[in-house]
Amino acid sequence: MKKLSLSLMLLASVSPKAVAEESSAKFDWTPVMEAIIQVESGGNPRAVSGNSVGIMQITPVAVKDCNLILEQRKSKKRYTLNDRYSVQKSKEMFLLIMSRYNPTNNVEKGIRIWNGGCNYSVRATNGYYARVMRHMK
Repeated sequence: MKKLSLSLMLLASVSPKAVAEESSAKFDWTPVMEAIIQVESGGNPRAVSGNSVGIMQITPVAVKDCNLILEQRKSKKRYTLNDRYSVQKSKEMFLLIMSRYNPTNNVEKGIRIWNGGCNYSVRATNGYYARVMRHMK
């Protein structure tokens, strides 16, 4: 009984946000990111389509959202619009968005969020989801 009480006390002292961030940090999004990269740009980090650019076709709104998340987490790091052309920074932004809007690391939800935003429509993201899943290894 003493062990259980200690475990409960330790859990109570950890914020849900910290648990979610830790969970996302341990989850391997690599296969999902690689499939998204194939669907979005065919692997071309210089790809441009309207406001979306880079290997993962990141929009200015997504960069702004990443910077707001970083600000809320008291981080001094910030992304620029040019960072969308960096493969590494694009993947970092993807992971940051997943940590905020998909802390349970649900792959389907993550794919749909990437395509339709945090308030995505299942119906509107069905085609995108199917294309990404075809590229999953």
